[in-house]
Amino acid sequence: MKDLNQWLTDAQADPGDKPQLYRLLKEALLALVDGVSQPIPNLANASALLWQSLPDINWAGFYLMQDGQLLLGPFQGRPACVYIAVGKGVCGTAVKENRTVLVDDVHKFPGHIACDAASNSEIVIPIHDGERIVGVLDIDSPVPSRFDDEDQAGLEAIVEVLERACAWG
Repeated sequence: MKDLNQWLTDAQADPGDKPQLYRLLKEALLALVDGVSQPIPNLANASALLWQSLPDINWAGFYLMQDGQLLLGPFQGRPACVYIAVGKGVCGTAVKENRTVLVDDVHKFPGHIACDAASNSEIVIPIHDGERIVGVLDIDSPVPSRFDDEDQAGLEAIVEVLERACAWG
């Protein structure tokens, strides 16, 4: 089995080949979560993996549902907002609408929550335990229109790995 450094090296070899990048990231994440059902270490490793591997991002992490709102979870990047209400900002909208939200220009998104003024685009993917939303994967970029359909498909596959691996309780 490859070690994590080899996966990272392979993933960074051709960052222009997004489908290949996300296949390698999924393989690496599958190896990292193998035999680990606890969400916090899995989310911590996933955020570090994405942070180290995806070009042009300035935040990669998770918010978890707690007491009817999103609570900051494991992440890589600058300090972030601790609580986000459902329906507020990109993360809260993804939860309220139960769908991936891809924003080309966060400054034009109604109610955007600016945790980092350097962020210009964002993608948020809900995480499910059955029908219940347990959190979101949130990735920000200083580059406008950074995320596209290939990123969405690749990151949704990453979230599916986490949904299956974790015992959400």
